[in-house]
Amino acid sequence: MAASHPCISAITTTTYIPSSSSKSPSSWKVLGTKWPKRGCCRAMVQTGAPAAYAKEMERLSAKESLLLAFKDAGGFEALVSGKATEYQRIDVSERITILERLNPTPRPTTSPFLEGRWNFEWFGPGTPGLFAARFMFEYFPSSLANLSKMDVFIKDGNAKITANMRLLNSIESKVILSTKLSVEGPLRMKEEYVEGVLVSPTIIEDRVPEQLKGALGQAVNALQQLPVPIRDAVASGLKVPLSGSFQRLFMISYLDEEILIIRSTSGMPEVLTRLDASPSSLGESSPEYVS
Repeated sequence: MAASHPCISAITTTTYIPSSSSKSPSSWKVLGTKWPKRGCCRAMVQTGAPAAYAKEMERLSAKESLLLAFKDAGGFEALVSGKATEYQRIDVSERITILERLNPTPRPTTSPFLEGRWNFEWFGPGTPGLFAARFMFEYFPSSLANLSKMDVFIKDGNAKITANMRLLNSIESKVILSTKLSVEGPLRMKEEYVEGVLVSPTIIEDRVPEQLKGALGQAVNALQQLPVPIRDAVASGLKVPLSGSFQRLFMISYLDEEILIIRSTSGMPEVLTRLDASPSSLGESSPEYVS
């Protein structure tokens, strides 16, 4: 039967006929020998070339799947308010694990991709972000207070975490935490909290409920009566030194130009997405740790 593939036909047209004087295979005559066509072996070798492309497509698909899982779970608001269901949480956790296996950055702690502004999309139980959110909702019902978003800016070994809050849907405020980052290994980093700042709230007057406008006006007038140094201190925000009070170790389990995943010592994940443009060039990253 003739072979359909050109490579197979070129190889299988060789015919072996035994010699009449010997039964030894070594003395058989060779008739009709053909060499494989040029380019045949090259095509066979190239079948392994798409493997890297397939892995990259798998990684991009895993990223898209994770982002869709965040959306299906209700996003950041549902997470911090406790509205995300157990099924949604385990679904997100599964997709996080799948993406971590495809991490394209072997030394994320010294990668230039780490620097920039990142938005918190997800954090697990026991992480500082969820602890702060749950603490706020214990004292302020979700109808009165809302943690709208959290982001972090990383640059030159320092991080500034900003939590945006809204009270009564009319008063906006921020809590800013300044931390210092140090490299402990190719995947591991240490974060030391330096300072916390409660930014003076901004009032959205057209959203203030009518029953609160009188009390709010009295508070503003009382603030104007304060001595100038105190008034300026209140306007610039309440600063709380945190040096030596809190630190933590974490591991970067995934990093590319768009997504950052870190895990605490208890294994709880935090997933962040980039807010600003990714670095234009990678460059060489030098090790900053002692193994």
